[in-house]
Amino acid sequence: MDLRALRYFIETVRHGSFTVAAERLCVTQSTVSKMLRQLEDEVGQPLLHRDGRRIRVTDVGRILFDRGQEALGVMRELNREVADLTALARGELTVGLPPTVNLFFTPVVKAFRERHPGVRLTLVERGGQIIEQQVASGELEVGVTLLPVDPALGLATRTVGRHPIVAVGPADALWARQAQVDLSHLDGEALVLLHDDFALTRQLRDAFRRFGVEPRIVAQSGQWDFLVALAAAGLGTALLPQPLLARMALHPELAVRPLADPALAWTVAHIWPPGRYLSHAARAWLAVCEDVLDGGAIG
Repeated sequence: MDLRALRYFIETVRHGSFTVAAERLCVTQSTVSKMLRQLEDEVGQPLLHRDGRRIRVTDVGRILFDRGQEALGVMRELNREVADLTALARGELTVGLPPTVNLFFTPVVKAFRERHPGVRLTLVERGGQIIEQQVASGELEVGVTLLPVDPALGLATRTVGRHPIVAVGPADALWARQAQVDLSHLDGEALVLLHDDFALTRQLRDAFRRFGVEPRIVAQSGQWDFLVALAAAGLGTALLPQPLLARMALHPELAVRPLADPALAWTVAHIWPPGRYLSHAARAWLAVCEDVLDGGAIG
């Protein structure tokens, strides 16, 4: 079976679109369609139902998608193990980093480049939930996310920092009268949050459900400084990690209060699949992080 055709199929199913898959693979849409037809001919069964712009996976397609990810993961591990024969004189490593934490890893990247100049390091910026899925599938060897990690993925974790989450918003907000903000104070309040693919937003939404809080989410963005600007404009309350706010000048009329629940903390952690082979480059990255981040502390 053609591994390239298998990869094209997996990307199409993952994104639910021939167009998006073609963009991610840097090929034309007709190339993707041609490779999928060849794969269907080889399997002897339809893999996808095309209903206008919608794509539905057949039963056979679902099996091929699941087993195909495993096959590609095995090939990635094989390539990494072969490359490791040259130790760290050369090689490559891709690390997943959420945009909210990338600045904290600047000294890590600098130290890694100085210690291992022969390794090509690529940083992929994605939301925490996407990084977790890519690490679990083997697409990434290591990544960074926020705890708690989806337990169904079975990932190993190593904490590198834990900080409070704070509410940022208009000084006349009801919660601003308190020294700390309970989730109940946000019931019915207008909120501006990070996009849903950020682990922090997943954590907050889970907490809202547990405590029966129903805030009004009026805007979402992937840029935390834009959320602060929206809060300063009076559009709603932003919930963000305290270290991020320390890096910017806040409008003097903004109120800032920590969330009262200590369980709702911004906990940054490395993730990797336990029991799966980790390349020398990935192990070197984890070692550099532990050295540079003071034994594992972001702040």
